[in-house]
Amino acid sequence: MLTMAGRRGSGGSVSCVLPAVMLCLAALLLSATLLYLHIDAVYQVNEQLLFPPVGCLPGHFKMTTMKNCSAWIQCPHIQEDVRRLKLIGQGTVKKVYLAEWRGHKVALSKLASLDYLEDFLHGLSMLQALQSPYVVRVVGFCLEDHSLVTEYHPHGSLLNLEDVLDQEQFQQQNTWSVRLRLAIDYVSILHYLHNSPAGRRVMCDSNSLEKTLSQFLLTNDFHLLVNDLDALPEVNPSTGLLVKCGHRELTGDFVAPEQLWPFRDTGKPFSDHLMPEYNEKTDIWKIPDVSRFVMGRVPGGDLVHFHLFEVHEECKKEDPQLRPSALQVLNVYRSVYSSMVRDGSGVRDML
Repeated sequence: MLTMAGRRGSGGSVSCVLPAVMLCLAALLLSATLLYLHIDAVYQVNEQLLFPPVGCLPGHFKMTTMKNCSAWIQCPHIQEDVRRLKLIGQGTVKKVYLAEWRGHKVALSKLASLDYLEDFLHGLSMLQALQSPYVVRVVGFCLEDHSLVTEYHPHGSLLNLEDVLDQEQFQQQNTWSVRLRLAIDYVSILHYLHNSPAGRRVMCDSNSLEKTLSQFLLTNDFHLLVNDLDALPEVNPSTGLLVKCGHRELTGDFVAPEQLWPFRDTGKPFSDHLMPEYNEKTDIWKIPDVSRFVMGRVPGGDLVHFHLFEVHEECKKEDPQLRPSALQVLNVYRSVYSSMVRDGSGVRDML
C-alpha cells in the first residue's frame, strides 16, 4: 500500500509531466500551423500570378531549361535537330515520342493516320491560339510531315498521379493541400477554356474518366497543364452555336445526361441527325469525378470532400442550365483551400 508521502510524490510527478507534455503538444501544433500558413502564403503568391503571362512573344517559346525565348522551330530544324529516343504514348490521332532537341528533352508528336489529319490540325491550331501557362508549351511544328514538338514533362499525364506520389522522393507531396491545388488547376483550366481568346471551348475528348485524365500533364512542380486539344469545338451562347462530341452514341455515368441518346428507353436506334446538341456545361458535370480521383485517399481529404459536397451537387444537376460556371466552382475550391489552411485542417493528422 502506498503511503501518503508516496501518493504526494506520485502526484507531484504527474503534475510536473502534464505541463511538459502539454507544452510539447502546443509547440508541435504551433509549428505545424506555421508550416501550413507558410504553404498557404506561397500558394497565395502563386495565385496572384495564376497563371503568370507566358513571357514570350507570340510564335516564341521558353522551356524551363532555357534562359531566353526562341522562335518556334520549323521543318528543317525538326527534321535535322530533333532526335527520337523512344515511344512514350499512342492515341487514335498521334504517336508521341520522347525526343531531344539541342540538349533539351521534348515531346515529338506524329500523326498516326491521315484519316485523323483534321483532328491533328485542329489540335495544333488550338495549341497555337491558346498558348498560356494553362497549356503545354509549343516548341515547334512541321505541316509537311505532320510533326508537333512540345515541352516534355516526365511525370506524364494526370493518370499517373498515384504512381508518382507513391515514389519515395515525392511522398511529402502526397497531402490534401497539394492534391486540392491540382484540382484547383483543373478547374482553372476549364475556366480558361470556357473564356479563351479562341472563344468558348468544350473538352469533347472526355467521354470517360481515364480519357479526361489523359488530357492533362503533371508538371515537376505539381501543377497541371492541358495537353491534348484535338477535340475542342466552340460554343457561342449569343448565336446559339452548340456542339456534339462526335457522331457516335455516348454511354455511361461519366458523360453528362444531355450527351446521352434521349430516346434510349423507347428502343429507338441512335441517330446522329436527331441527337440534340449541348454546351460547355458538360465539362462542369465531370468536375466532381475528376476531383475525387485527384484527391485520392489522404488525411484531410474527407474534410475537403465535405466542404465541396454542395458545389459538387450543383455540378451534377440534370438541367445543365442549373449547373454553376467553372468560375463559380473555382471560387468555391479556392475558398475551401484558404479556409482549411487558415483553420489548420490536417494538422491533427500530423500529431
